[in-house]
Amino acid sequence: MSFSSACKQQVLGAGGEEAREDEAVMELIPGLPEEVAEKCLLHLPFLYHRLFRTVSSNWNRFLTDAPGAAKASTPPAATATVSLSLPFLFAFAFDPVSRRLQCQALDPFSRRWLLLPPVPCGAAAGSFAVVGLPARGEIYVIGGVEEGGDKAVSSVSVYSAATNGWGQVAGMRMPRGYMAAGEVGGRVVVAGEDGEAEVFDPEAGRWAQAAARGGAAVARYDAAAAGGKLYVTEGWAWPFERAPRGAVYEAATDAWSDMARGMREGWTGSCAVSGGRMYIVAEYGEWRLKRYDEARDEWRMVAGGGVPQEVRRPHVVAGQLEEVGGGRRRIYVVGAGLDVAVGTVGAAAEEEERVEWEVVKGPAEFVGLAPCNAQVLYA
Repeated sequence: MSFSSACKQQVLGAGGEEAREDEAVMELIPGLPEEVAEKCLLHLPFLYHRLFRTVSSNWNRFLTDAPGAAKASTPPAATATVSLSLPFLFAFAFDPVSRRLQCQALDPFSRRWLLLPPVPCGAAAGSFAVVGLPARGEIYVIGGVEEGGDKAVSSVSVYSAATNGWGQVAGMRMPRGYMAAGEVGGRVVVAGEDGEAEVFDPEAGRWAQAAARGGAAVARYDAAAAGGKLYVTEGWAWPFERAPRGAVYEAATDAWSDMARGMREGWTGSCAVSGGRMYIVAEYGEWRLKRYDEARDEWRMVAGGGVPQEVRRPHVVAGQLEEVGGGRRRIYVVGAGLDVAVGTVGAAAEEEERVEWEVVKGPAEFVGLAPCNAQVLYA
């Protein structure tokens, strides 16, 4: 049942014959079939939902109480066919002139960038951690080193797509300058290079100590969260002076373990998780896409070309949480000037995948921006 039909049914039940005279008022967009009108409203950019709610009482009800509409705390998989949650790409980038950190959002349908409020962060480039909680529509900017100094900070800023604004949450238990971080089971897990770790519960709004990682320090090169685990790798270099190290944190047991050999030795780029699978964009050669095969403990090449050369480095990557239809998965590679390579990964043959790339050019005014992080949120 459509939203408008449901509303009419409620009104009829409450007001009887008299309410039938006002049925026309219940139309979302007069003259359009209900299903078409609903699709039109679902594609309104999330930045303007508060403004659109003032258009009419019907729009206000639809944008807040539509049956099945995704709320900030509802995972996309739990929603009905009507959903206000669409996957937007959020890209963090530094302006080399102003040295200010910016955040922009790419509309998945119009392929236009939306300007977001300034990021309340004075940390030096690359020193802080960024973690997205896609189902909540939130992004956390965590810790870092004060710009122009060497003092680590514990503060945490959070962006909410529901309000299109920034706020502050409880700071970490200890200041951290460089760290690995990711979402594990709806919580933010932060692991410092010293082995100490802590977990933030967004519902409770507080941090708790997590199990410490033993053994030698692991200098963060990249990190990814998948399957209830946070994977931290110190990366690769050729020729190897020593074998690369990696660690895995499992939330269910609050315990650390060593990363599988094939995973850590083949982790040669930036990782994105999409549809529960881990992919890396290689930093060498043709910037090919590889997928991790846990059963074989190896990174397998994805068929198709590498990231288009027109999307220049530095690259940051992000994956769309859910499949996009027909078992396909989506990977975003953001390059200099916020040019974006959108990769759609689908099955090519048994146990094989193939990626097709589409390039979305960044606006001319973004030409000097250098990306440092990307997240996909449902907003």
